Amino acid sequence: MIILGIDPGLAIVGWGVIDCQRGRFKTLGYGSIMTPAGMRTEERLAKIYHDLNAIIDHFHPAEMAVEELFFTNNITTGIRVAEARGIVLLCGEQKGVRIAEYTPMQVKQAVVGYGKAEKRQVIAMVTSLLKLPAPPKPDDTADALAIAICHGHSGGSRLAQYYNH
Repeated sequence: MIILGIDPGLAIVGWGVIDCQRGRFKTLGYGSIMTPAGMRTEERLAKIYHDLNAIIDHFHPAEMAVEELFFTNNITTGIRVAEARGIVLLCGEQKGVRIAEYTPMQVKQAVVGYGKAEKRQVIAMVTSLLKLPAPPKPDDTADALAIAICHGHSGGSRLAQYYNH
């Protein structure tokens, strides 16, 4: 099953595509959608929409795993990220991709085995599990791959449905 992991943001949307077959992962592609700070918000959202649609059209994921929002101090930044996240969810829905959502703690638990793991631990595990030649850059891309891995592990009972049919 092809899984698209997304770490939503307005400046950077990390994405990673893996193929999960019986608990084994193969990396199909990863990267980030970047929007410059000087661009109007609606233009940034349109770029995210366009680029993510192209990624979905290229890889044809069956499922999309998206990180849930978590912000503490800056509500304005949180709102902008929420707008970008809405675009991500819209893209998946319009393309008929099943969507699952995970908290940062769930992702860390699934990838590292500890829900309060540090970012460097997550990046190291993603690099190791996917046998990547180097840690993915920027960190948002590594996070997106971690979210896809989390879905491959946590969505195991859901993925099993596909093997039994």
